[in-house]
Amino acid sequence: MKYILIPLLIVLMAMAVISLVRGIIAFLKSTREDLERGDQQGATEMQLLQNKMMFNRIKYQGLAVLVVVILLAASR
Repeated sequence: MKYILIPLLIVLMAMAVISLVRGIIAFLKSTREDLERGDQQGATEMQLLQNKMMFNRIKYQGLAVLVVVILLAASR
């Protein structure tokens, strides 16, 4: 069981980091767009992407914590 969960944990951690980096990039791009666009209403495409990436990061982190809990429970 450890041989399946440890690689799964590594993949989930990598996905969390990738989502974090993509979210930060979207944040930087949306900030630049916000300064250039003025008083328009509604969310931009980059802001929507930022929300999606941050939600993905939370999801992958939660799954990684769940895998760690399963590993700890299995090791006892």
